[in-house]
Amino acid sequence: MGIELVIFIAAILFGIFLYWRESNSNSVYRFLNKIMNSKDLQMKADNPKGFVYRQALLPRIIFIVSLVLVAALIVEFLTPLPVFSSYNGISAFASFAAGTLLGTYLANFVIKTSEVVEEKTDSIGDMVEGAVEKGKDFIEDLKTKDTDSVEEIENKIDSKPEVEKQSARDRLKDKGLM
Repeated sequence: MGIELVIFIAAILFGIFLYWRESNSNSVYRFLNKIMNSKDLQMKADNPKGFVYRQALLPRIIFIVSLVLVAALIVEFLTPLPVFSSYNGISAFASFAAGTLLGTYLANFVIKTSEVVEEKTDSIGDMVEGAVEKGKDFIEDLKTKDTDSVEEIENKIDSKPEVEKQSARDRLKDKGLM
């Protein structure tokens, strides 16, 4: 269990590194795109899409699993470590693939959050200043309303109570209409 946790954490860091690297430059993806596609189907020069950067879930999973599979095959045949013939090897393979996928999404979250914070930094300051001004105005209104309401209450107490009026029924009886 301990080695799997270490592999999973290392895979998350690898996924973060992979995503960050592709967010800066997608030259390998662009090169493979030029080799595989005709001139009409090649991606545009300003397209930032990469193997994992700005990809949907399924292409991202396919790339990560195939990358980890190739690495596992190299380890299987070049070293005496049995990757596919033992439970621990298959578990490490699955942990590394899942951790790398999780790391790419974690890096995506961090990069998008930092972009939003950079865009909103000035507007957040303006919003805070506006909120402070509204709060000050609200407090001033409360202070003035409190003094006004105290004066109104004192006036109501000091004023004479109104004489009770007769009900409509009583008035009609007085006129003889009922």
